[in-house]
Formats: sequence, C-alpha cells, structure tokens
Amino acid sequence: MNPSANFLMFAFASLMLNITPGSDMLYVATRSTTQGIKAGVFSALGIMVGCLVHIFAAVLGLSIIIAKSALAFNVIKYVGAAYLIYLGVKSLMSKSQNNNLLDLKPMSHWKIFTQGVWTNILNPKVAIFFLAFLPQFIQPNLPNTQWQILLLGLWFDFSGTIVNILVALVFGKLGNWLLQYPSFSKIQEKVTGIVLILLGIRIAIISRK
Repeated sequence: MNPSANFLMFAFASLMLNITPGSDMLYVATRSTTQGIKAGVFSALGIMVGCLVHIFAAVLGLSIIIAKSALAFNVIKYVGAAYLIYLGVKSLMSKSQNNNLLDLKPMSHWKIFTQGVWTNILNPKVAIFFLAFLPQFIQPNLPNTQWQILLLGLWFDFSGTIVNILVALVFGKLGNWLLQYPSFSKIQEKVTGIVLILLGIRIAIISRK
C-alpha cells in the first residue's frame, strides 16, 4: 500500500478509537467535572506521558522481531488482527456502558498528572493494544521500520491527547449535563466496534496476497 494512503488510514482509525469512551476518557471527564478544566488537562497530559512508555516499548520490541524473523512478525500481525476483531465484536455486543463518575477525591494538579501517568503505564490492556494495533500499519518492506513504529505511535498519542483535552474542556463546562445522555457514547462504541472488525479483516486479506 502507498505509504501516504497507509498513514491516512491509520490516522482515521486512530481518531475513531480515540473518540470512543474508555477508561482514559472517563478519568479525564471525571477530573474535569469534579475539579475543573485545568485538572482535566493535567490528567490528559499524564495519560499522554504514560502512553509514551508503551510506544517506546513497542518500538523496541517490534523492531527486534522484524529484524530477527519475518515469520514471527507475520504471526504477531495475524494474532493482532484476531484480537482487534475480538475487541470489535465485544464493542458491538456491549449492551450498556457505565457513565457514572468515578469516586475520585480532589488532588493537586501534580498528583493528578502522575496518577494519569501511572494509570496508563500499569494498564496491561494498553500494551497489548499497541502490540495488536501498530503492526497492522507497519510496512516491513520499507526502510527504517523503527521510525515507522515511532511515528505511528506518536501520532496515535498526539491525536488521543487532543481528544482528551477537548473532553476536559467540554466536561469542565457541561459535564454533569452530558452524563445524563449516555446514548452518544453507545453509538460511538458501536462505530468503533465496526472499525476494529474491518481493521482485522483488512490485514488478514492483505497478508494473504
């Protein structure tokens, strides 16, 4: 696939995933609603830094695998594709989502930031997701695969941070009112489920060619 088209597809998929309500977004929304916009922004920045740890780990791990064994990398891509399809089906079958605010006590902005960092770093689902998601858009036939992984990871983190900051702004102003209308997040969850399934099918079909 053309590198530009591949990146545009990745950027679109990243945006769809980042706008879907999850634990990170709920944390930002909660902090913004209970402590104001600034607290929400600090939580978003903490999540961004925590995400960087997973990105650099993926760069190191996947680069070594690509260099050592093309077969192993292809196995990872297939397993990752299956995992994305699983997540997609799980999203589609989800009947409800808990939109209640987490019971978070007020903290200083620095503590909110560090909590965001560690919450992301210590979440094994984030690491697994990166290992499943990033390989689908890496082109091993092109040079500098480690830079491809880094670029894609940084873009995912950047777009996610922008989304979380926007969430902080919106929930800082309208949080309590928005939480009364859970239908929007449910629609997002279904759309994301479809995107994940299509991504998994896409890589399975391309890999057979």
